[in-house]
Amino acid sequence: MKHVRVWLALAMLALLTACASLGVDRLRVNVAGIDTLPSEGLEARFAIKLRVQNPNDMALDYDGIALDLSLNGSAFASGVSDAKGTIPRFGEAVLTVPVTVSALSVVRQALNFTRNPPKEGVPYELKGKLGGTGLGSLRFESSGTVRMPGAADPAPAKPPAN
Repeated sequence: MKHVRVWLALAMLALLTACASLGVDRLRVNVAGIDTLPSEGLEARFAIKLRVQNPNDMALDYDGIALDLSLNGSAFASGVSDAKGTIPRFGEAVLTVPVTVSALSVVRQALNFTRNPPKEGVPYELKGKLGGTGLGSLRFESSGTVRMPGAADPAPAKPPAN
């Protein structure tokens, strides 16, 4: 009988958590910038700035953030931050997360670039979670293309023939 009560309590808690998160729209997260950080040994370190937009009618308090970054479909960097703050209702905030890139990831990407040089940019995928929001962790995903420094601009459009 004791086990039945425990399972019933857990089921109720799961139901309440699911109901609480039903009315929350997904966060919109984009890479706003990347800065270099001091590195150690065979690792490179960067600070990834994320622009997080909250399309909800309630402010979201967060306590911690974690992310994984992939380039060209391969894992590239990961990072965590114990930053705390609030993303205002129908507002946005820029969060900075330090990430680590292993030497192996750098070598793999360099080999990839020499075999298949990017013409218009490098596709990226960002996955992560914002912790401690009161609704549990809110997961986010973002993808796009990063333009490589020094990449040629696309050819200008030809003027119409007369």
